[in-house]
Amino acid sequence: MPVAAAKSPTQDCPPFLRWAGSKRRLLPVLKSFWTKNHKRYVEPFAGSACLFFALKPPKAILGDLNPELISTYIEVKYRIDAVLKELSKLPPWNKEEYARLRSLDTSTLEPHVRAARFIYLNRFCFNGIYRTNLKGQFNVPYSGDRCGAMPDDKVFQQCSRRLRSARFVNGDFEAVLERAEKGDLVYMDPPYAVRARRVFREYDPSTFTHEDIARLRSWMERLNAAGINFVVSYAESDEADVLKKNFSYETIAVRRNIAGFAAHRAMTNELLISNI
Repeated sequence: MPVAAAKSPTQDCPPFLRWAGSKRRLLPVLKSFWTKNHKRYVEPFAGSACLFFALKPPKAILGDLNPELISTYIEVKYRIDAVLKELSKLPPWNKEEYARLRSLDTSTLEPHVRAARFIYLNRFCFNGIYRTNLKGQFNVPYSGDRCGAMPDDKVFQQCSRRLRSARFVNGDFEAVLERAEKGDLVYMDPPYAVRARRVFREYDPSTFTHEDIARLRSWMERLNAAGINFVVSYAESDEADVLKKNFSYETIAVRRNIAGFAAHRAMTNELLISNI
């Protein structure tokens, strides 16, 4: 079980991205794992980084395999005004503009324009899913006004300020965990690799596999042996049983967003596994 929580940030900071499988509903519990003894926050499966933005740690490492995601965070950190200027040119909830942006060759775009494109597609795509075809082209369909509005500029500016404390790694989760040190809090929220039921897994060109589950479990043991605190969130499953063995865990009922339309979303169990 988590120890007593450190003082939380006085001002809420929602993430500026939507992300399939986001743990925003678990934030009240997840935040309690962070204590005054932690000096740095480490997250190898960053996604929307909702826990990072909620905690406001003094230092952080955010990693992900998705190069578009990591480059977007870098642009929001360093060139937020240029990103916002590009976003201001784009009409909200516009299917034709969405299709145009999705069809662009990103290699021809300046980094801040590429980041604005990524944010726009993320905000107005179906369910905040990131998926590409075999050519690496983003191919998630348009969702429309069911997604809600684009965050206002104040949210982006606040996220930009919080990202100043972060360093970024575009790579496999092991490349991030190799940088972990005693005094860190490592939060791992990997894509699911569950055999028992259909779960959409392709957030990235590289799908998380059962071999990756074994690698993750090995790293949990390594972190524990080094005295480095970690938390893993994972869907209740046989794979979760592998991850939780000999570690503390709690089971929390959450509404799964990945199901698609709101009427078909259901409550499922999520395990929070830790060595704290």
